Amino acid sequence: MLKKKTQILALCLIIAIGAVTEMTGCGRQTLSGKTDSSFHQKKKVKTEQEPREKTLVFRDVFGKKYTTSIDPKVLANPYDPSAFVYENDRLTYTGEGYTSQLGIDVSYHQGTIDWEKVAADGYQFAILRIGYRGYGQSGSLNADKMFTSYYEGAKRAGLMVGVYFYAQAINEKEAAEEARFVLKLLGKRKLDLPIVYDPENVLDDTARTDDVTPEQFTANAKVFCEKIQKAGFQPMLYANMLWEAFQLDLSSLPYPLWYADYEKIPQTPYMFQIWQYKNDGKVDGIHGNCDLNIRLIPKGDGV
Repeated sequence: MLKKKTQILALCLIIAIGAVTEMTGCGRQTLSGKTDSSFHQKKKVKTEQEPREKTLVFRDVFGKKYTTSIDPKVLANPYDPSAFVYENDRLTYTGEGYTSQLGIDVSYHQGTIDWEKVAADGYQFAILRIGYRGYGQSGSLNADKMFTSYYEGAKRAGLMVGVYFYAQAINEKEAAEEARFVLKLLGKRKLDLPIVYDPENVLDDTARTDDVTPEQFTANAKVFCEKIQKAGFQPMLYANMLWEAFQLDLSSLPYPLWYADYEKIPQTPYMFQIWQYKNDGKVDGIHGNCDLNIRLIPKGDGV
């Protein structure tokens, strides 16, 4: 009789443990107190096997909607959209794996800049326009007349500095010419951040690049970046979602991206290192509006 009662008690104990396991919903606990992770492992495998989205619907700066295919050969956007936190004009990334810096990009249009005030206002880097090609038929190459002053002021104030070139090349020969022009203007100056190739559409006028095909734009970008890289600098590409979707073949351009998008969260499905998130920001030391940027840096990397 005692043996039978013992067996009944043992059976009740097993049933009770099973009931507690069902109620926890956090994996099965053994009598030793350790968690059996097979439940989580199965869920994780299922998550990893979920297919990547094949199409993207996005809108441009004017609110017009577009649909594009997502290229699976291009590195995916790794950032948590909910981790971009705004405080007025300032943006911070609070997600795991990355830290962030605030920065600006400027050209002579910003006029005289008090770089000490910019630094004191919390901005840590600046991307300066070093030059541009005119969009008229002659396509003349020009230095930004404020570049030298901006470079010296930003460096003196302790900001990290990169440069960009506004490109209007119509073929590889002109893209190579643009790269040589940038390197000549840069001279022996040191940079902390990349040299950015910035091809753009001219929306309010006729431009020499109006009939350039996406294949040609991609070839131009590749030639420019290769020459910059060969000279010992890090190249980077500037693009908004329209350019990523329709003008550049990113799968053949293995270079970091400076992404432009004025939505509250970045729409791109692709990896980027810098996000130009605002084109009408206010920064102490600069009169008028200014482009604002956030730079995403993997934790553990040197800043």
